[in-house]
Amino acid sequence: MGERCAAVVRVLVLQAAWALSGGQVRYSVPEEAKAGTVVGRLAQDLGLEAGEAEARRLRLVAPGRRASVEVSGASGALLVSSRLDREELCGKSAPCALRLEVLLERPLRVFHVQLEVTDINDNAPVFPAARKNLSLSENSPPGFPFPLEGASDADIGANAQLTYALSPSEHFSLDLQKSNDGNIEPELVLTKSLDRETIPVHRLMLTATDGGRPSLTGTMELVISVLDTNDNRPQFNQSVYKVQLPESAGVGTLLTRVNATDADEGLNSELTYTVTNFIPPSGKDVISINPNTGEILLTGALDFEETKLFNFRIEASDKGTPPLSGHCKLVLEVVDVNDNSPEVWVTSLSVPVPEDASLGTVVALLSVSDRDSGENGRVRCWVWPASPFGLEATFAGSYSLVLREALDRERVSEYEVEVRAEDGGAPALRASRGLRVPVSDVNDNAPSFAQAVYTVLARENNAAGAELARLWARDPDEAANGRVSYSVWDGGVGIGGRAAGSSSGGVGWRPASSYVSVDAESGRLWALQPLDYEELQVLQFEVRAVDAGEPPLSGNATVQLFVLDENDNAPALLPPAGSAAEAGGVAAAESALSLSGAGSESGTLWAWAAWGAPAGQVVAKIRAVDADSGYNAWLRYELWEPRGKGPFRVGLYSGEVSTARALDEADGPRQRLLIVVRDHGEPARSATATLSVSLLEAAEAALAAGSSSSSSSSSAVSRSVAGVELGAGAASAATNVWLVVAICAVSSLFLLAVVLYGASRWAPRAAVLSAPGPTTLVCASEVGSWSYSQRHSRSLCVADGAAKSDLMVFSPNFPPPPPAPAAKDTQPEPSALLDTVSATALFAFAKEISVDFEDFCILGTEETCASLDEE
Repeated sequence: MGERCAAVVRVLVLQAAWALSGGQVRYSVPEEAKAGTVVGRLAQDLGLEAGEAEARRLRLVAPGRRASVEVSGASGALLVSSRLDREELCGKSAPCALRLEVLLERPLRVFHVQLEVTDINDNAPVFPAARKNLSLSENSPPGFPFPLEGASDADIGANAQLTYALSPSEHFSLDLQKSNDGNIEPELVLTKSLDRETIPVHRLMLTATDGGRPSLTGTMELVISVLDTNDNRPQFNQSVYKVQLPESAGVGTLLTRVNATDADEGLNSELTYTVTNFIPPSGKDVISINPNTGEILLTGALDFEETKLFNFRIEASDKGTPPLSGHCKLVLEVVDVNDNSPEVWVTSLSVPVPEDASLGTVVALLSVSDRDSGENGRVRCWVWPASPFGLEATFAGSYSLVLREALDRERVSEYEVEVRAEDGGAPALRASRGLRVPVSDVNDNAPSFAQAVYTVLARENNAAGAELARLWARDPDEAANGRVSYSVWDGGVGIGGRAAGSSSGGVGWRPASSYVSVDAESGRLWALQPLDYEELQVLQFEVRAVDAGEPPLSGNATVQLFVLDENDNAPALLPPAGSAAEAGGVAAAESALSLSGAGSESGTLWAWAAWGAPAGQVVAKIRAVDADSGYNAWLRYELWEPRGKGPFRVGLYSGEVSTARALDEADGPRQRLLIVVRDHGEPARSATATLSVSLLEAAEAALAAGSSSSSSSSSAVSRSVAGVELGAGAASAATNVWLVVAICAVSSLFLLAVVLYGASRWAPRAAVLSAPGPTTLVCASEVGSWSYSQRHSRSLCVADGAAKSDLMVFSPNFPPPPPAPAAKDTQPEPSALLDTVSATALFAFAKEISVDFEDFCILGTEETCASLDEE
């Protein structure tokens, strides 16, 4: 390398000497020399001394272009200042000489310098394009040339001399031709026939190499496309396409996409699809094919039950000249889906069904079918509701609707039966058929009253034909079987009494139909005659309801008719019951005069009293009864005359006449008392009695009592004289009365509580039917008892003192009238409230419940028992 540099310097020195000798300095520098490279010793070559170049300002002038060299001010050498590219400076010109001007001052001189840039192999051959696309028909004959464009090299001389080479190929070779200008032109020559379907594209590499040292190369890729000719038929990828499609597929469903290929290309490979054959012919409306894509779409509805299989022929044609075609077969299998619901048909129906039809009776015949196949056509049937009917299979697809349970028209008169069918598909389809099965009636129900016992309340003295109650019996059967007629059964039992003063022991037994009647159609119960409480208090009978069926059925109900008392009887005095001498020398005589009512003429009652009798001494006792009941028979006694403070007083409820104070001679020999007996009815009825009391000495009073006792025992019944009773034992008798009343009251309350408790717990409830007008609510458990609405019970005492409360009388729900104010000298006794019970009514009730008459005594007093004995 050092030798080479020395040679270059020698050449430059020689050239500089030659330039000086010729008046011009010439230098030579290779291109691409590095910056700072010394081109020549310009100052020395111009004959300048050291330091003179800087003093005279030696500089380089490059007109018109940028100089790539410069003069060093210190040394005066010509240096490379920037890159030198010969191809850029001179192109393909040779030689490449640059003309420079050097300026020197003091004195001013101009020198011409010629700088030659020599070429080096710094440029490789370059093709016009990195890739060249060529097209050859696949039917081109071998030896067919195809000219190629050669490469170029920016260098000159040997560096620009190019040679070409082609990559190995069995189909192509390279032929080099020399042009008139001496350049080499390459040609591509076909050496073997082409087949586009085998190799559609050939890729070759063309290489150009220059003559530099070292040599440089350039390449170009040759892409040779083989042009197609229509020499191949379209081919389907399958000869037979099999498609399964459910019959429920909708229009527009993609069946499949047929695909045919053509080894050709371009128009020769562009295919068109058509359907050329339809089996059966109806398949023409089933599918369509896209001529470009080969997509086959469903255009019509499928029905497995009509056609199960379709065959089509598909043709694919290319667009070559002449066109070629290929064929394939499409088999469309329709798959059954569960698209048909079961069908249920009624072939026979026998209605109505008698409610007494036997089990197993055939009601209807049914036919069931399903157009689907397989599991989709297998049908299961049942009936809903599951009772009282069921299904029995007779043979395939046929069923019988039979009776499984007993019928009752009164419970269900008509059945809405639904026969349901379900196939075996997924999802299962169902169908149903409704049947209306009416049930015909048979007479299997007897008329039934709402209650076994009816309690009816009616006031006495009602009008004949008055409606007492309405009875109704229900018969759930229909038509004639449920048409009910009513009648009174003549087996009634009556509990009655008699009017006060009658000699008969009671009413005669008469059939219930003589008192009441019932309307055969409406059940209206009405009275045939006015009712009399004193004659009939309770009437018990049966009403029979009979239907019109065959055979007729009947039902009974017991009616208890209670007659409510009206205040239609005035108080009446009891006849005398005899007299007896009492201790203390006071005699008593007793007689009676019957009184009919208020304002009636009264007889005179006689009594005797001894002078000096103390206050509270009982002189006489007025006895009266009222044929009515309850408040109407509750009597009170009032001293009407004399008014004011007299020597006597009358017990408000006991009727006892007693001294109000001690008697003395100032009271006179005789006292006349006017006593009024009233009941508590509305309006109140009354009777009056006159009592004449003679005041005697104690001995005279005893004699009078003795004679009165002997005479009254023989003529008490034949003469109409009122009697009174005196005696010193009156005080002890009053004590006994109080004791008996207390015992009876306590026993009665206890027994009444037990009876009411038992009735409320075990006794059946009975409604109360009453005639028009105010009535009293009576519970069925209290029938036969004796009470009035305020629940004040009347106790009956037997001889042994035990209280009995099983005899009670109903009285209307009227508020009791307030008791009249007693005289100041009269002391009312509470026990008198129980003394006014109607003896006649009590006797009748005692007979009804079969109680021994001799066991009774009213309020524990023998006088009352004696009066009942006479009755």
